[in-house]
Amino acid sequence: MDRYEQIAGELRQHIERGELRPGDRVPSTREITRRWNVAMATATKVLAELRGQGLVRAVPGVGTVVADADAPVRPPSRPAAGERQIPRRPAAEGGLTTDRIVAAAVEIADAEGLEALSMRRVAAELDAATMSLYRHVPDKDGLVTLMMEQVFAPVAFSDADAELPWRPRLELAARLMWDLFRAHPWLASALSLTRPQPIGNALPFGEWMLSTMVAEGLDLPTAFTVYLSLFNYVRGTALNLEMEAAAEAATGQDAEAWMAQQEALFLDLVAAYPTFLRLTREGYDFDLDQLFEFGLQRLLDGFAVLVPPGAVPTGPGAAQRSSSPRS
Repeated sequence: MDRYEQIAGELRQHIERGELRPGDRVPSTREITRRWNVAMATATKVLAELRGQGLVRAVPGVGTVVADADAPVRPPSRPAAGERQIPRRPAAEGGLTTDRIVAAAVEIADAEGLEALSMRRVAAELDAATMSLYRHVPDKDGLVTLMMEQVFAPVAFSDADAELPWRPRLELAARLMWDLFRAHPWLASALSLTRPQPIGNALPFGEWMLSTMVAEGLDLPTAFTVYLSLFNYVRGTALNLEMEAAAEAATGQDAEAWMAQQEALFLDLVAAYPTFLRLTREGYDFDLDQLFEFGLQRLLDGFAVLVPPGAVPTGPGAAQRSSSPRS
């Protein structure tokens, strides 16, 4: 019996004993990789096996849940030698929409990363034929662009935000982006700085930062460089989120546990470097959120020297900002 069948059997027992009831979420592929210390491909097969048995179903925006009690369940089986496996008949596709496809894709990427995303996988989550997805999305690249459109859509700036001085305005935009990357670790690697994708819902970020710095007297090219620098800083820091999630799934250890295991090796490595040796012995409380915040403030300190002294702000809210102490 393959490893994925063993794990699927364990989860099947939990369902049959009532420990997982209809509607309850079952472990995601990422949870399976951590709990059973298996590869992502194996974890994916586990959920596919349970779906094939009729024990679970995918609910876009929720996850994989235990199927209704009256759902048909067949015992696990493998085709005999030479026997042809009969493909599962896809569900009716009348309810298949672009929004449902994108929501399912975002759920997969949030839980397992972009590497786990494929048109076939999304179709399986929606219990639809793979080719039917192409009536709604052009291809995987087009799907990822739609996913980015969807996750940027809820973000907005208020009228009250527009009255803030330049520095809090940029801080607000940077933290909103950081929150997005936190919620969707795949987003940082999907977005490109050098070949920007046509994502209309991301334009408010750029417009917000450009208009802010132009209102403070910066010429348009410099304002755009400020925007690119800030975006690249937030995105570059956020790339660590996806990398750490993948490393944790592969090793079953978080960063702190992994560093503790490597401590002896690093002590030997830095033995001839007294400052590094002291740091390794004393330890460092690494926190990516704190690192982001520290770097953000230093970057904004640098932008401050670009703002012309005594410049009169222009644009929305300028009167209030010009009468307030400059940040």
